[in-house]
Amino acid sequence: MENRKSSKGVETKKLIYHTFSSMAIKISSLISVSEIQSARSRISDVVVKTPFMYNFNLSEKYDCNIYLKREDMQSVRSFKIRGAYNKIASLNEKEIANGIVCASAGNHAQGVALSCCRLGIKGKIFMPNTTPSQKIKKVKYFGKSFVEVVLIGDTFDDAYEAACLDANRTNAEFIHPFNDKKVIEGQGTVGAEILEQTDVALDYILVAVGGGGLISGVGSYFKTLSPKTKIIAIEAEGAPALSESLKLQKVVRLNSIDGFADGIAVKAIGSLTFEICQKVVDSNILVPEGKICSTILSLYNDDAIVVEPAGAVSIAALDFIKDNIKGKNVAVIVCGGNNDIERTQEIKERALLYEGLKHYFIIKFPQRAGALKDFLNVLGPNDDITHFQYTKKNNRTNGPALVGIELKKKEDFEMLTDRMNKQGINYQHINNNPMLFEMLV
Repeated sequence: MENRKSSKGVETKKLIYHTFSSMAIKISSLISVSEIQSARSRISDVVVKTPFMYNFNLSEKYDCNIYLKREDMQSVRSFKIRGAYNKIASLNEKEIANGIVCASAGNHAQGVALSCCRLGIKGKIFMPNTTPSQKIKKVKYFGKSFVEVVLIGDTFDDAYEAACLDANRTNAEFIHPFNDKKVIEGQGTVGAEILEQTDVALDYILVAVGGGGLISGVGSYFKTLSPKTKIIAIEAEGAPALSESLKLQKVVRLNSIDGFADGIAVKAIGSLTFEICQKVVDSNILVPEGKICSTILSLYNDDAIVVEPAGAVSIAALDFIKDNIKGKNVAVIVCGGNNDIERTQEIKERALLYEGLKHYFIIKFPQRAGALKDFLNVLGPNDDITHFQYTKKNNRTNGPALVGIELKKKEDFEMLTDRMNKQGINYQHINNNPMLFEMLV
């Protein structure tokens, strides 16, 4: 298992934690092909059959054939409409008499909102306060007068708890974002479309995992009709609910998560989805949030594809299996494109940190004329100061400053610190100090 650095420079173990290729598959315990095909008919009026596109840039980079399933091109810009509409359209009049309730970090909410509007059903949608504003606006847009949005808590799990309480109080039907058979059937239609859209034998399919609905549906379909295809589960490093559960062979609830990849940031995978994942997942990969950010930027710059963090995570994972996929046919599901432009600066910052191109220092400057000029002389010709915050204390001989420096090449860091040491600069590099970094940056 390889050691790599996260976006804050901390050494973390990653790549494939488990392989399950030797596990016997009991097809009868999976979602059936007929159930997924029935879901496909049920949702056909509202769901776009998204392109399954050969990507030239990625194929050349990894020396294989990369095909992208563009679920970011759905009307709600994610696959979530499939499961949400299939579930809600399957309800009878008694079940929807008191309306429906759901919890979501954004994408499921948009699917539920559009479903409510199309089917004329009242819905209440609970979302965490940390949900990007772009997703909140879209939920209100798709739901029109049929949907009420309630912002509560800091994570999906906080919103989920509040939604469950409200559903119990009002006797409304709760629409789970992933741990529901009808939802999984709907998500499985992504897999049905892929196999219909290609005439090549797929060696791998990479699927982003949060609660596990998408990989459960797609995995069920592939294990039945394309059993030789390896199914790779991809998670954000900061929210490894599936990985931790697979280690212990039971559903594990994480104490805390990094909510950056909000579309797949959950503290616990579903009980039903975990049962299916154990049968369909061949291996799983964790991707650092910084790598996700680098991928978001490169997809935009190289292919003009706009994706959210959850949508980029599976493409980001290609770097970690590049030796395995050479010469192979690889499908990657781009699961969502609801990115908020206001997050661009954060995305760029995390990418630079992960790539070793952005460094923060606490520097103690002597309180004398020319001290700053001496520091500037140690910078290389391509080093750029992007942040400078100086605190002068008149009763001290040194004044601390927080300095951010952006480099052109990762290798320039060692030369910079060598010059700082030779010049006698009093500094502390804080990229590798998570507590101090979070407090100051």
